[in-house]
Amino acid sequence: MRIQLVMISSLSQFRRMSAFFCWAGCFLATALFCAASAVRAQESHVPLTPAPGRTVHRTGTSPDPSAPPPIPPEEIIKRFAEKEDEFLATRPQYGYRKTIRVEEFGPDGKQSGQLVLVLDVFRAPSGQVVSKVVERPPSTLRYVSLETEDVKDLDKIPAFPMTTSQLVKYDLKYMGTEQVDEIDCYIFKVTPKGLDRAHAYFDGIVWADTQDMEIVRTYGKWVNELGEVHPATAMPFTMFETYRENVAGKYWFPNYERSEAVMHLKDSDVPMRLVIKWTDFKPLIAMPPANATTPTGVAPAQPAPPPPPPASADPVKP
Repeated sequence: MRIQLVMISSLSQFRRMSAFFCWAGCFLATALFCAASAVRAQESHVPLTPAPGRTVHRTGTSPDPSAPPPIPPEEIIKRFAEKEDEFLATRPQYGYRKTIRVEEFGPDGKQSGQLVLVLDVFRAPSGQVVSKVVERPPSTLRYVSLETEDVKDLDKIPAFPMTTSQLVKYDLKYMGTEQVDEIDCYIFKVTPKGLDRAHAYFDGIVWADTQDMEIVRTYGKWVNELGEVHPATAMPFTMFETYRENVAGKYWFPNYERSEAVMHLKDSDVPMRLVIKWTDFKPLIAMPPANATTPTGVAPAQPAPPPPPPASADPVKP
């Protein structure tokens, strides 16, 4: 009898253990399935990662600042607008290399193709400042078709939107302070006072150096009475984030610009990214006037007319 009771007890324990392991196995399988489903869901909505070479922090939309700046906001605005006037007048005196990269991404969030265009801005022998395509590898874009002229339309974006003459068109509100690449900056929200169909107005945020009152970063879009403006109509980009570089120790010129958007096609939506970099800023060599004379007072011989520039060289747009 004792042996039978022991066997029954052991059998009961075995059944309880079997039920426990069965329940645990089901729980583990369910957990693994849910985890796998979550991973798949995340992979299908992978966000675009920042482009290498620049850390992007889109802030500056905080509520009203806790304290006013040490200088009246009107004085800060006046000073950085005067600097913008100076930069706008000086930039045409510099040449540079401009690299434009347009990327598209597939449903898995991975890059499916890109278009790269490299241009040099320099002074031709004729004295004209030109923008010449120096590199254009074959495009690997799969969903979007772009031509060189489509990409060069991005030149329409004004590099210095807050000049003195433009201030009357905007309301600027002080938002506080923030660091941009270890530079302490005042933040201002910029809003157009009015809109029409004939002009595009900047709507966004600017960061001005607290020491020299120079704009070092902008983030925003261009709008008119009809809504957001696409500077390059063949591309979906409207929001642009622009960083600047100190050139010659006194000028702040754009050196990095970035935008992300979605191209809505007939059968699909294609995430896209735009990155523009300006490098190798160099003063353009000044050409002597046509009636210049030598130290002896004799006009120099006029050189033969230079050959016409190649078809790919176009005058720089203002």
